[in-house]
Amino acid sequence: MSQKATFAAGCFWGVEAGFRMIPGVEDAISGYTGGHTVDPTYPQVCTGTTGHAEAVEVTFDPAQVSFAQLLTAFWSMHDPTQMNRQGPDVGTQYRSAIFFHSPEQEREALASRDALQATLARPIATEVTAATTFYPAEAYHQRYAERNGIACHVPTF
Repeated sequence: MSQKATFAAGCFWGVEAGFRMIPGVEDAISGYTGGHTVDPTYPQVCTGTTGHAEAVEVTFDPAQVSFAQLLTAFWSMHDPTQMNRQGPDVGTQYRSAIFFHSPEQEREALASRDALQATLARPIATEVTAATTFYPAEAYHQRYAERNGIACHVPTF
C-alpha cells in the first residue's frame, strides 16, 4: 500500500526531479504546504506572505523504498543548514522542511535530523512539522526539469 511523504528543500523543480529518480517512488508532485492561505497560487507564494513552502509530495511504495531512504535523499538534495534559502532562492517559501504524515515518520525524521546534525559544524535549519493541506502547483511547474531540461538544482545521489 502506497504512503505519502512531503519535503521542502528550496525550489521544488529540482527536488521533484530528484525524488522521481528513486526506484519505488510512484509519483512526486510540486506544490505548496505549511501556510495559511487556502488554494495559494505561485505568485502569492512568491510574496512570502502565505506561509507556504515550495514542497514536493512523494507517493512511494514502502516495500520498494523506505521513508528512511527518502530522508537520506532529501538531506543530499540541499543544504539543510541554510535558513529560508537554497542557492539564489531566498524567502520562507524556500525553507527546508519535512512535513510528516504519521508519528512513525516524525520519529524517523527527528532521528535522521539529529544523526546528521552530529556530523555537521553548523546547525540544521530544517523544520520537522505535521503535514497540512498540500496544494499542487500549477501545471507548468509539474515535471518542469523533465520537460525543460533545467531546474533550480537537480540532486545527484
